[in-house]
Amino acid sequence: MTALGLNLVLESHPKNIAEVEPFVLLAFRQFEINESIFGNILITLTEAVSNAIIHGNRSDINRKVSINSVSDSTKVTFTVEDEGSGFNPEMLPDPTAPQNILTPGGRGVYLMNQLADKVVYLEGGRIIQLEFNLI
Repeated sequence: MTALGLNLVLESHPKNIAEVEPFVLLAFRQFEINESIFGNILITLTEAVSNAIIHGNRSDINRKVSINSVSDSTKVTFTVEDEGSGFNPEMLPDPTAPQNILTPGGRGVYLMNQLADKVVYLEGGRIIQLEFNLI
């Protein structure tokens, strides 16, 4: 099967986080993804885009967030890239540790790691790849 792809570029304004759901719906139709993983993809991609806009690009509308997706018969991969300076996901505190339960922050990355089948950070955390198995 030939790989299929979709792309979206957003200005880094928090209101543009709402563009994730229509993008995911389009991907589901084009890639014929099973509904059972819709929620995982929507939550994970929304968190990644939100982090890219708010933390990566600091809501600077002159900076862009690129979302790319590619699918083949076995998996779909979403790549989110911002124009910020990156971050080290290993340095985030564990949000499930007792001392961090009431501390905001780090939960989005935790959710992404729990809901995606594979998470890869590239270019110092400016790029995240979220992979979901289709079979």
